[in-house]
Amino acid sequence: MSAIENSKLAIIGAGAVGTSLAYASLIRQSAREVVLYDINEAKVEAEVLDLAHGTQFTGASCVSGGSDLDAIAGANMVVITAGARQHPGQSRLDMAGVNVGILRELMPKLVERAPDAVFMIVTNPCDILTYAALHFSGLPSARVFGSGTVLDSSRLRWLLAHRVDVAIANVHAVIVGEHGDSEFPLWSQARVGPISLAQWVADDISPVTNGRAKFSEAEFEAITEDVKTAAYRVIAGKGATNYAIGLSGARIVEAVLRDEGAVLPVSSVLTGYRGVSKVALSVPTVVNADGVSRVIEVPFSDSEQTLFQHSADTLRATLDRLGLD
Repeated sequence: MSAIENSKLAIIGAGAVGTSLAYASLIRQSAREVVLYDINEAKVEAEVLDLAHGTQFTGASCVSGGSDLDAIAGANMVVITAGARQHPGQSRLDMAGVNVGILRELMPKLVERAPDAVFMIVTNPCDILTYAALHFSGLPSARVFGSGTVLDSSRLRWLLAHRVDVAIANVHAVIVGEHGDSEFPLWSQARVGPISLAQWVADDISPVTNGRAKFSEAEFEAITEDVKTAAYRVIAGKGATNYAIGLSGARIVEAVLRDEGAVLPVSSVLTGYRGVSKVALSVPTVVNADGVSRVIEVPFSDSEQTLFQHSADTLRATLDRLGLD
C-alpha cells in the first residue's frame, strides 16, 4: 500500500463527535474529500452546509454528504461515530447492547459500498464495538480497528507535560488496555525526552514545579484517575466529549491515508498478545495504509501485566454477555 492522493474519508454519524471529526479533518487536510452521513436528513444536510461554507479557509479539501448511504461509495476510510450517546454517570460498557445492535445492521451495508476501505470505530464502548464490527464485517482483522486510547494517551501526556514543565511533544507515555474504566498508563515505558519517568524520579533531576520536585506513587495514582475520569467530567459539564476525540480521530485517519507507519495505541482484536486473545484492546500499534500493520510487543512490569489481563477479562465478560464469541 501507499499514500492515497485523492483520498475519500466517510464519517458515519453527524452528532457532536462525527461533526468535530469532519471539522478537524478539513482543517488538518486529513483527506481530499470528507463525506458525512447520518439518518437525520435535516441535521446532516445542515452540518455539511455549515462545514462547506468554511472550505475557502481549509485548503483543497471538500465536504459533502447527506442521508443516502450511497454517498460513502468508494471511500478509502470509514469512521463510525454513530450510536447511543453516553449520559452523565453512565459507563462506556453500559451502552454496549444498543450499539452492537446498530453495528450488526450497519457494517454489511458499509462494506458493500466501501469494500476496500479501512474501518475505524470511535463509537463507545470502542473495544467491544471494534470486536463486533470485525465479526459482522467479515473483513481481515487489519482493516477494522478502534480509536482506542489515542485520546486517553493525549490526556496523560498533557497532564505530565504540565507537571514537568516541558512541551507535550517531548512527553512519551501511553494508556493501554480498555478505552474505559480498566485502562492504565504504561508507566514502565514512560519517558520525558530521552529520560525514563522512573529515572526522572529516582535522580531527582526534574525542575521544581509548583514547589514539587519529583513524583510520588500517590501522584501517579492521581494522574491515572484523572485520565480515567476525564470524559465523565466533560460529559457532566457539556453533555459530550467532541473536540479532542475529533482531533485524535483525524490524526489516526492521517496515519492510514498517508501510509505513515505511525505508532499509535489504537484498539484491535488481539491474538496471543501477552497471553490475551479474542478481545480488542489498545496497545502500541503500527498504523499505515493497510490499517493495523502490526502490534508492537512492549515490555510490561508484573503489575502492568496483571492490569492488562484484568482489562481483557472485563471486556471478555461483556462480549460473552452479548453473545460475541
